[in-house]
Parts: sequence; structure tokens; C-alpha cells
Amino acid sequence: MYCPFCSNPETKVIDSRLVGDGEQIRRRRECLTCNERFTTFEAAELMMPRVVKQDGTRQPFDEEKLRAGILRSLEKRPVSIEAIEASINRIKHALRAGGEREVGTQLVGEAVMVELRQLDEVAYVRFASVYRSFKDLNEFRAEIERLEQEHQGN
Repeated sequence: MYCPFCSNPETKVIDSRLVGDGEQIRRRRECLTCNERFTTFEAAELMMPRVVKQDGTRQPFDEEKLRAGILRSLEKRPVSIEAIEASINRIKHALRAGGEREVGTQLVGEAVMVELRQLDEVAYVRFASVYRSFKDLNEFRAEIERLEQEHQGN
């Protein structure tokens, strides 16, 4: 790590600590030439898989697009931003953990539905209606009845 004050390439780490959720390391460093101290942050650079759309086109994973879809489904629902961000992080983690370089939109959509189902069932049905292209009221009714049966089973 080059010293930001004198550009010397020789620095030493004085202290290291985990930051936040343990996904970053904060390091205090000291330049061996000018003795100035500075802080650096280190995080793993993990690549998200590319998304293969239904028409076969490939595009980079877009976290903002994922967030927008989830927020649209949760509009006017009593769900905290913290819970939403935790869900987005779980989806991203699951996609990275799969180890694939490319994933289909179906896999992303199913992961979103799993998370929405845990967050808010109304948002889940909203998302499912668009994602699964419900054609009429009967398909809505069938999905709601399936949810009710699961509640009665629990």
C-alpha cells in the first residue's frame, strides 16, 4: 500500500479490526519513511453472476433493478427498509454462493419470491402476479388459497 503522503511503497499495519457485519476490515497503517498514519478499508471483491434473460440476452446483475422490483411489490406495506436490505443481501449472497457465472432470470425471480413471502404475503402475491403472469382472477384466487392452506398447516 502506497503512503498517501509521500508515495512510499513501504507501510506497516499497526491495527486491524472488523467493520460493520464483518464484511470489511479497517486497517491503521504507518509509513516507514515519513511516519504518517492513515486508515485503509479492505473488502472481498465478489463478482455477481451475469443474468440470462428469457430471450437469451445476457446482462450484468443490476442490484438497483432488483431493489426497484422489491420496493414496487412492497409499496404501502409495513416493512422496514432494514428488512428489505437484509432480503436483498440474502438474494445476492445466494446468487454468489451458487458459484455460477450466469444465472437465469427465473432463478432470480424465485429467490425474490422466497424473500417476499417471508417479508409480506401481500407483496408476495403482487410480485407473483406479475412474475408468473396471472391471466385472471382465478389464478390470484388459487395462489391466495394455497397460502391459506399453508397457514392452516402450520
